Amino acid sequence: MSSTSSASRPPISKRDRLNLLRRLTLRDRLLLSWLAEHYLLSTDQITQALFSSARSARLRLAALHRIDAVSRFVDVTTGDKQYLYALGPLGELVHRSTYNDPDRPDAKAPRTNFERTERIVGSRRLAHLLGTNQLFIDLLGHARTDPQHTALLRWWSEQHATAAYAIAGVRPDGHGIWRAGDRDVGFFVEHDNGTEPIPTVLRKLRAYERLAEFGPRYPVLLRVPGRRREAHLLDALAGVPTVMPVATGVHDEHPAGPAWTLTSQPGLRRWLHELPSDHGPHNPATNPQRYPDATESAT
Repeated sequence: MSSTSSASRPPISKRDRLNLLRRLTLRDRLLLSWLAEHYLLSTDQITQALFSSARSARLRLAALHRIDAVSRFVDVTTGDKQYLYALGPLGELVHRSTYNDPDRPDAKAPRTNFERTERIVGSRRLAHLLGTNQLFIDLLGHARTDPQHTALLRWWSEQHATAAYAIAGVRPDGHGIWRAGDRDVGFFVEHDNGTEPIPTVLRKLRAYERLAEFGPRYPVLLRVPGRRREAHLLDALAGVPTVMPVATGVHDEHPAGPAWTLTSQPGLRRWLHELPSDHGPHNPATNPQRYPDATESAT
């Protein structure tokens, strides 16, 4: 992997930094909040979620890179070799409390933004992070086309969700709340790249059983690379009662659409908003984190 860095640039004065912060738009700040929580997003993902065209996305991202709001690097392990973006030094001034190491959540915080970016670039979970984030990006992109009826009310990273539900010991790859019409469905994501044995995947469900005893009963989405892997999971869970709803789906199907099969009722594919969901004693959708329609000018 190769990276682009602003390490050779002269340091920015405090006054200049404040002036640059004032130039950040609502859309810029929304993007920076995502990078602070979710480590990185690709150019295509950012375009899908926030911009009307690839050109406007590239222009704005280049401007944000010039002022060190974002860092970027090229993932040469993928075929398209597009830029992947992480939080830059100026972005860290906006979000001082960021998740620092995707491989070791309890690691000591890095001393510099450059060190944080190095940890992300070198993460063995790079493809896993991008895959997990893509599900939420797809939902955000869908909501942009139908803002009156759909919205992503919550998007939490693995570290955020793990901390919030630490008492149960769950470690989802992501957590969200999706609104479609008058229905709000919470969900946990387990993004599977087909690298773990099926029994290992199934063991992750035990902590969700503990959470269901006192917290929300949100569906656990087991998202897998292909139909064969999905069939193996459905066979392994056939007739196995789960307190928490469990649904399977594959990577290349849109997560909002009829892409999910409940393990308790195989054969019927459901829309995300049709999955059973119980918020438990506290309904978080009464105080949503709904993302604004950040379609302002890229200038």
